[in-house]
Amino acid sequence: METQEVSHSVLITGGSSGIGLGLATRYLTAGHRVMITGRNPHKLAAISEGLPGLETFASDMACPRKREDLAAHVRQTMPDLDIVISNAGIQRRVGIAADDAPWAEAQNEIDILLAGPIHLARLLVPQLLGHGRRSVYVNVTSGGAFLPQPFAPLYSAAKAALHSYTVNLRHALRATPCRVVELIPPAVATQLAGPGHNHGADPEEFCDTVFPLLDGSHTTVGFGRTAQPDFTERLDAEQRAFESASMRFHVPLYQPDGTVEPAH
Repeated sequence: METQEVSHSVLITGGSSGIGLGLATRYLTAGHRVMITGRNPHKLAAISEGLPGLETFASDMACPRKREDLAAHVRQTMPDLDIVISNAGIQRRVGIAADDAPWAEAQNEIDILLAGPIHLARLLVPQLLGHGRRSVYVNVTSGGAFLPQPFAPLYSAAKAALHSYTVNLRHALRATPCRVVELIPPAVATQLAGPGHNHGADPEEFCDTVFPLLDGSHTTVGFGRTAQPDFTERLDAEQRAFESASMRFHVPLYQPDGTVEPAH
């Protein structure tokens, strides 16, 4: 008897280019329902014309109200959502000593890279738990989360914080059918940092490699440098230390039915 392929409903933020668009294309080709977000509605419209069936929603992950609008739209139009890839990103390449830009620019970077993913998880995790089926929540961090990058210090710091949050999100969901995955790209040749800064791994090769690993069977997924034994051994050691320390204080966790256990 053949096993029927499960069809998923997938939301990818920052899906109008780079890694987000590459993964969206692969999910769509595999027969899944896919919605991407981006800040430019005209760009989203052009992408959807070339990829029949792709759904789009214009949203700025830096804005709390826009994040809430996105979550409300997903709840209404995609109630069976079971895969989220929180990928929206920006990278300002300016060292600390040289960064004299208005604070609003730095705050925007922090909001997109850190506040956005944390808020989105708070908004969407209850929906993933509500239907009771297996689901996957993917946060995209960076090799820069583990090796601070002087050319992009705020980016590195925000990604390091998101890594920490992702470990705790996985812990909070440990008793549920929702699996939390951290996708850790090395430098990938996208337009993340703007024109002239697209060095790194080939995006197509990266997406081809990581796509089948985002099914929830791996807690972390790397590529190239972030998949090497010395890097993965570091992650394993960190996880062992976390597990030994995480039970020092009782913290209420999500339960399989989507409720939260009472605080002691």
